[in-house]
Amino acid sequence: MNQDKFEAGVTYHIFNRGNNKENIFLETDNYTYFLGLVEKYLLPICDIYAYCLLKNHFHIILRIKDIEYLPENIINKLHLPFSNLFNSYSKSINKKYNRTGSLFQEHLKRKKVESEEYLIQLIAYVHLNPSSHNLIDDFKKYKFSSYNAYITTKKSKISKEFIFSLIDFDNFEYWHNEKYLMNKINEEVLKGMEM
Repeated sequence: MNQDKFEAGVTYHIFNRGNNKENIFLETDNYTYFLGLVEKYLLPICDIYAYCLLKNHFHIILRIKDIEYLPENIINKLHLPFSNLFNSYSKSINKKYNRTGSLFQEHLKRKKVESEEYLIQLIAYVHLNPSSHNLIDDFKKYKFSSYNAYITTKKSKISKEFIFSLIDFDNFEYWHNEKYLMNKINEEVLKGMEM
């Protein structure tokens, strides 16, 4: 897979899964620790628009800050904070669970998000992941997703202001609910075809 190079001022969908499809989050504390590392390593260089952490994979939608807002020592090494995040998390998991070897698949997957319309669709896709993978029926109740940061007035590290400049709250809710219902209908149709 051709990887897009990280560039200043560009929005990306990054994702990866466990090596050999193994779980990368083994207990609740792992999710919290991973999000702490995201805050430590990525927030200085990125705005986070959405995320969803699942047992064996994750999705994050982010925008690399414009060049004038990046630390000078990182401008030509935008991959470094990502590398530091995943290396730090892997070392911690390996130590805690007495395991060895690579935790993640070989390369972090990343795709440029080149339109605002696609960005809105992608955010719904990421937030619906727990339901799509049958981890929980109601995606709104999933704890390790940024969805709840969007529907609350509490302060958050998620850059929801930009998203709400593209789509208002009611349409944001409608878009998620519509996609959720379409996924459920498609599942029922597929079940009916299997009988």
